[in-house]
Amino acid sequence: MFSGLIEAVGRVSRATRTAAGLGLRIRCRLAAELAAGDSVAVNGVCLTAVAADADGFTADVSPETARVTTLGAVCEGTHVNLERPLRADGRVGGHFVLGHVDATGQVAGIREEAEFRRVSFEYPPALKPLIVPKGSIAVDGISLTVAALDGRRFDVQIVPYTWDNTRLRSARVGDAVNLECDIIGKYVLNAVDATQGKAADEPAWFIRGGTG
Repeated sequence: MFSGLIEAVGRVSRATRTAAGLGLRIRCRLAAELAAGDSVAVNGVCLTAVAADADGFTADVSPETARVTTLGAVCEGTHVNLERPLRADGRVGGHFVLGHVDATGQVAGIREEAEFRRVSFEYPPALKPLIVPKGSIAVDGISLTVAALDGRRFDVQIVPYTWDNTRLRSARVGDAVNLECDIIGKYVLNAVDATQGKAADEPAWFIRGGTG
């Protein structure tokens, strides 16, 4: 489990595609604190470090995860958001993020508002019941607050620190992003559906193929 507070931005130094999926080598300052078997969120996707040294770490991406998240399109030179799992005795500064991506969205707009930036994202219709004003959502692993909703778009306001210390600083309109909705909202919606006799093996918002 993660909090959505990005610890570092790494750089993909190798992306090897095989029949078994995708192998990544990521250079980052956190690598010296990682060991084989550790979990790490890469652009919001929970991966397992296969090996690590002072310079970077390697991780495998399954074919399905590569297909349904933005990791399938990474290449050498791609910058990625990184976060290690929460410690049981640590503070939760963002919100509970599982690293199980629900769907991909797209950057729809970026505009400056004084020292802040307001970024709009398009999202799949199936996620609509789980995105609410002032609610939490993880975008490429970053814990953000929904500032506004308009049809199939939501806005967030990015503070300067988050802009400068995540891969958002290189975002462009049209870029794909990983989206994970608040797990608490998922449980609440599922419970409400159950009380109304709408419960099913797969909730209405579930997107088949997600990494969850």
